[in-house]
Amino acid sequence: MPSPRTGLARALSKLGYCSRSQAAEIIRAGRVSLRGRICRDPETPVLLGHDAIEIAGETLAETKRIYLMLNKPRGLITTAKDEQGRGTVFDCLTDFQHKHLSPVGRLDKASEGLLLLTNDNAWANHITAPESHLPKTYHVQIAAQVEASFVPQLEAGVVDRGERLRLQQVSFLRQGSKNTWLEITLDEGRNRHIRRVMEAQGWEVLRLIRVAIGSLPLGPLAKGTWRELTASEIAALAPPSA
Repeated sequence: MPSPRTGLARALSKLGYCSRSQAAEIIRAGRVSLRGRICRDPETPVLLGHDAIEIAGETLAETKRIYLMLNKPRGLITTAKDEQGRGTVFDCLTDFQHKHLSPVGRLDKASEGLLLLTNDNAWANHITAPESHLPKTYHVQIAAQVEASFVPQLEAGVVDRGERLRLQQVSFLRQGSKNTWLEITLDEGRNRHIRRVMEAQGWEVLRLIRVAIGSLPLGPLAKGTWRELTASEIAALAPPSA
C-alpha cells in the first residue's frame, strides 16, 4: 500500500531532515525541489517513498532514527549554536555524527542532568507536549534549611507573573548545615518553573539536576557523556499510538 500524501514541510520532518517549522522556512526560501522543480509552498502534497525531494541537489531519503541521552554538565547551552560563542550540549557529542539531531526540550545553562536528543520529531513532541503530562524528576539543592513539614506548601505552588506554578510531588532527601536537597517531580514545564517557585520562597537554587523523564532514569551515566537509548526505552516514551 503506498504511503499517504502529506504536506512537503511535514514530509521533510518525517524524513528526519529538520523540524516542520524549519522545513517551511527553507521551502519558502526556494531551497527545496519536488519532482525536479523548485517548490515554495510548504503544504504542497507529497507521496513519501515515491516523490523525489531534493535539497541543494541532494535527494532525501528516510533517515535512521537516533535517540540519545546525555548527562548535561552545568554551564552549557541547550542549543546547536550560540551567537555569543558559548559552549553548547553538542560539544559533548564531538565523537558522534549528529546531523539534524535536536534536544528534546531544554535545560537552562545552570541546570544539569538528563537531556534527550533525537531526529524523531513526533517522539520529541510527545515528550514535551503539555497535554502528555509526562513527569520529569529533579534533585534540587537550595541554600536554606527546609523542614519536611514544609513539603505540602511547596506542592501547592505559587502564582508568579500571572502563572500558577505547581509542583506535582516534593520529597525531602537530606539536609546539611546550610542547605537542603529536595526531589521534585513536574508534569508540566514552564520557563524556569522550579527556580521561580524557590525564588518565591526567598531561596537560592544551588544545583538543579534532572534525574528522570517518565520511566527513564539518568542512572550511572557520567557527566558530559552520552549513550543511545534501547528499543524498550524508546518505546516507553513514545506516543500511545506509535
